[in-house]
Amino acid sequence: MSFTGFDAKDFDVFTVPGLEARMDALIENVRPKLEALGAELAPFVSAICGEEMFVHVAKHARRTVNPPVDTWVAWAAGKRGYKALPHFEVGMFESHVFVIFAIIYESPNKTVFAGHLEQQLPEIRKQLPESFYWSTDHMKPEGTPHEQMDSEAFAELIRKLKQVKKAEVMCGLRIPREEASRMNGEELSGMIQNTFETLLPLYRLSF
Repeated sequence: MSFTGFDAKDFDVFTVPGLEARMDALIENVRPKLEALGAELAPFVSAICGEEMFVHVAKHARRTVNPPVDTWVAWAAGKRGYKALPHFEVGMFESHVFVIFAIIYESPNKTVFAGHLEQQLPEIRKQLPESFYWSTDHMKPEGTPHEQMDSEAFAELIRKLKQVKKAEVMCGLRIPREEASRMNGEELSGMIQNTFETLLPLYRLSF
């Protein structure tokens, strides 16, 4: 299966009530697309990172009551998992598609990233588009636009990454569902690749 993009039906999965029913809809409608996207972009992500990057599609296996509010595919250097590693992700909430670089709370690389970000912050602030956003909670759809991140906001982000065990960081692009639904697979895949290339300096700060 080739990646064909996302449509309204995919976003509407997150309005299906109940864990079992929502998971059934997600597995039927969205997961095959994420698997196709993961396989399609794996060679590209491996090439820009300079090492093999493995595909991990969210399974939501730990959920027993609450239905998922988002889902995703991740690319990371670990074959067995991605959560302890800096990684790239594409996923969706009901409201939008997200295309991000991420270090979540399970990764020891977050302190390395924080130190390097602190050292290279002026360059990073110039390199990233104003339309990108930063987030410190991968469970929430909200974030702060890059253009609104001042020196104090970055200082607090860096402090948390260094000192708070559960701290995490995500940065990237949001594509509203209406815009994403109008794009075919090739158009969306191209946008994702361009976004990952722009985010690559952040990935390199993680080591």
